[in-house]
Amino acid sequence: MAIRALPQELIRAKRDGQALAPEEIGELVTGVSDGSLSDAQVGALAMAIYLNGMNAAETVALTEAVRDSGEVLVWRGLGQGLDLPGPVLDKHSTGGVGDLVSLVLGPWIAACGGYVPMVSGRGLGHTGGTLDKLEAIPGYDIAPTRERFRRLVREAGVAIVGQTAELAPADRRLYAIRDVTATVESLPLIVSSILGKKLACGLDALVMDVKTGSGAFMPTHEASFELASTIAEVASRAGTPTTALLTDMSQPLAPCAGNAVEVREAIALLTGEKTGDKSGDESGDKSGGRLLEVTRTLAAELLLAGRLARDHEGALALLDERLASGAAAERFARMVAGLGGPADLLERHDRHLPGAAVVRPVYAERSGRVTRMDTRALGLAVVTLGGGRRAPSDGIDHSVGLSGIAALGEAVDGERPLAWVHAGSEADAERAASQLRAAIEVNDVAPGDVVLPTLIQDVIRREAP
Repeated sequence: MAIRALPQELIRAKRDGQALAPEEIGELVTGVSDGSLSDAQVGALAMAIYLNGMNAAETVALTEAVRDSGEVLVWRGLGQGLDLPGPVLDKHSTGGVGDLVSLVLGPWIAACGGYVPMVSGRGLGHTGGTLDKLEAIPGYDIAPTRERFRRLVREAGVAIVGQTAELAPADRRLYAIRDVTATVESLPLIVSSILGKKLACGLDALVMDVKTGSGAFMPTHEASFELASTIAEVASRAGTPTTALLTDMSQPLAPCAGNAVEVREAIALLTGEKTGDKSGDESGDKSGGRLLEVTRTLAAELLLAGRLARDHEGALALLDERLASGAAAERFARMVAGLGGPADLLERHDRHLPGAAVVRPVYAERSGRVTRMDTRALGLAVVTLGGGRRAPSDGIDHSVGLSGIAALGEAVDGERPLAWVHAGSEADAERAASQLRAAIEVNDVAPGDVVLPTLIQDVIRREAP
C-alpha cells in the first residue's frame, strides 16, 4: 500500500473511518515527535481516532511507533559489565487510591532474580503517583543519568525512576494535546500511551494491574475488562508477553493514602512488620491484607513469565521465602541509597520521612459497619490536604494523607475511627474529616450482610507470537 504522503490526507482518512497502514501510522507518529505535525494536526488526529477508533492492527502499529519514537533500552550485548543475566520484568497499574504496589513489587522481583527498570509517573486527579511517593524520601533522585540508572538496575536489580526525554517522546506531546482536546478517553490512545513507554524499557515480560470500582480510572467492570484485554493483546503482538489482572478498587488497596504514609506502609510490609495473616485487623494494622495479595499475585505472574519459577506454587514459595528472609527489603534499601536516599531508611524511616503537623482520628457519626465507599472521593480528600495535584504544575505536601482507613465490612464506633487524618493544619484536618464522613457509608448491619467485592476478578494472559 502506498503511503499517502501529506499528513492531512492521513488525518482525513482516519476522520472518514478508514484504516491506516502501519507505515502511515509510523509517519504520523514521527511527525508528532519531531514537530513536523502542528498542534492543530495532532489534535485533529487524536479526535479522529477518538471518534472512529482503531482496529487491532492499527493499535499495535500505533503502540510500536510510540515505543520506537525514542530510545528503546537494550540490556544485553552491551559489554562493560552491564549485561543482565536474568529476565527484564516490569509492572504497570492504571492507578487508584492506596496503590503502592510498585514500591513493594520491584524490590521483591529483584530479590527473586529479575531485573526491574521501572519508569513511573506522577499522580493526577484522585490517583496517587509512584514518583510522588518516592520523592517523600529525602535525596531520592527520580531523574538519574542513563548510566546511573543502568548501573543500579544491574547492581540492585531494581530502579524506579521517571520518564526520560529519550523514552517515547511522541507520547509526551500526544498526551499533552489529548489532555486539552477532550480526547483522553480513547482506548487506542490510552493503550499506546501506557505501552509505548513501558515497552521502550526493553522488557522480557510485563504484568498489568487494571483497576475497577469506584476509585478506578474506568470504574465499570466492562470498561476495565476491555482495557485489560486490549493491553494484553496489543503488548503481546508487539513482542512482549503480557498478563493483565483485573483488580478491585472499590476501597483503597492499602489502608492508607498519601505519600510518606504509603512509603511507611511499603517498608512495614517489606520488613515483616505487617504480614498476610488474615486473622489480623482488616484495617491493615496487623495485616498486609489486600495490598499483599495483589502484589504477591502480580509478582508470581512475572516470575512465571520470566521463567524464574516452574509453576505457580513454586513462584509463591520463592516470593514468600525472599520476603521473610529480608532479601526484598534489602533490595529496596539498595535502590533508595543508590538513588541518593538515606542508607538507613528501613531502620530510621520515622526520622527521614516527613510527618504532618496534625494527626487525628475521624469518627463516624454513628456506630456500625462500613458498607460502601466512594474511593475516588477519598483520593480527592488527599488532594485537598495538599498530597496530590489538581494540575501537573502543582506542588505537593508529602507529609499529609490518610492512614488506618477502615475496610469494607469493618465495625467502626467511638473507639475505632473511620481513619486518621494527617494534615498541615486543624482547618485542613476538619475539611478532610467532612470529606471522609461523606465518602464512607456506615450502617447498622450484621457482618454477613456486607458483600465484599472479589479482589482479583480476572487474569488475562497473552504470549508473544
